[in-house]
Amino acid sequence: MPQTEIRVFKTADGDAPLVDWLETLRARFPIAYAKCLAAILNLSQNGNTLRRPAADYLRDGIRELRTKSGRVNYRILYSFNGKNIAILTNGLTKTAKVPSADIELAIERMALVKKDANKYTAEFEL
Repeated sequence: MPQTEIRVFKTADGDAPLVDWLETLRARFPIAYAKCLAAILNLSQNGNTLRRPAADYLRDGIRELRTKSGRVNYRILYSFNGKNIAILTNGLTKTAKVPSADIELAIERMALVKKDANKYTAEFEL
């Protein structure tokens, strides 16, 4: 299986919200940050073959990378744009299920990506 290319959603202004979220994690919770990076690396190596507990399908093409540090659950929402390109849209901490608002945000971001992937995505370097 070819390696999956990892890209992040970026706004029209060039901001990458997921990268900002990860930077906050790195500063405040370095172990959680490392686990999130490991989950992204796992996605790049295993692509759409990832299943629970590492990843899960939510709805409307949106999936989640799943990791935990202590008692806190961290999720990175993503979707595929083509067969081997994963777009990371947003990250969150959660206590119960992933909030619908976060899924809707991921859906909105992926709609922009589908319109113009070059404008709304950037390379993600591990």
